[in-house]
Amino acid sequence: MLTSSSRLLRLLSLLQTRSHWMGQDLAERLEVHPRTLRRDIDRLRQLGYPVEASSGVAGGYAFRAGQALPPLLLDDGEALAVSIALRTATAGAVGGIEEPALRALVKLEQAMPARLRQQVDALRSTIQPLDRVGPVVEVSVLAALASACRDQLRTEFHYEDGKGRSAQRSVEPQGVVHTGQRWYLVAWDRTRGDWRTFRIDRIVGTPQLGAHFAPRASPDGGDLKAYVARSISVAPHAEIARVVLHAPHAEMSRRIPPSAAVVQPLEEGRRCVMECGVSDSLVYWLMALDVEFEVLAPASLADRLRVAGERALRCAGAAGS
Repeated sequence: MLTSSSRLLRLLSLLQTRSHWMGQDLAERLEVHPRTLRRDIDRLRQLGYPVEASSGVAGGYAFRAGQALPPLLLDDGEALAVSIALRTATAGAVGGIEEPALRALVKLEQAMPARLRQQVDALRSTIQPLDRVGPVVEVSVLAALASACRDQLRTEFHYEDGKGRSAQRSVEPQGVVHTGQRWYLVAWDRTRGDWRTFRIDRIVGTPQLGAHFAPRASPDGGDLKAYVARSISVAPHAEIARVVLHAPHAEMSRRIPPSAAVVQPLEEGRRCVMECGVSDSLVYWLMALDVEFEVLAPASLADRLRVAGERALRCAGAAGS
């Protein structure tokens, strides 16, 4: 039988794992009478924890957001995962969050038992991240856009495109996608009357949130990651390459990031089709895949491959002479 204080901690931990608990289920998990459970719920409320009760057939208890953030209970795996995430955030691609992440990390690791601190220390000593190269997103901008997506609020901001041209944009934001290198906003552009992706690091200043909007059917059936992948790997390019790769789709989709190309399986399953923009590096990237392939389009890509192959043969011949 748990002591009263231990039972309260166990109850608090259970309440934080689900959005709603049936009273009987919660009492059975704690191995207490429902009356004891109700008294424990009252004690948590007195300590400032916002626990709501509902009656009826589906009645029970729910842990709700309050006026202040109460202490959270984490198991060993959760504490280790949060520690790793906070450590990553101190040197991540979101500007302005490094100091709060560091403060939270210090608090968490001070409260950790020795066995977990040893695991964190081992990770800290072996994981050495390289300095980040590339754009950094301000956390205030990211937070404002995330709120606008959640609450379905029209948003206006100054946006600078890849050529340095700035314009005021009015959008209905749908979601935020991180590709591993950059953050993108998917939104309905009210001026152009179509879906668009916006690199968040190109948003100048703080976005202005406005009135609510009626939700629309999301692009790609709601798969915003697929939409962003296609938008940044195919749409911006003047020429689109279609290449059949003589390797299974499962293997190629693991090796080719969605931000680089769209990979789709062929019917027989042993091959797949890759679609991406034509660039100067595509020839060498195809060779680096180390699989047989055939170019469907454009003819200019086949010409580039031929020129690169001839250069490689000349260099190989010069090295052997």
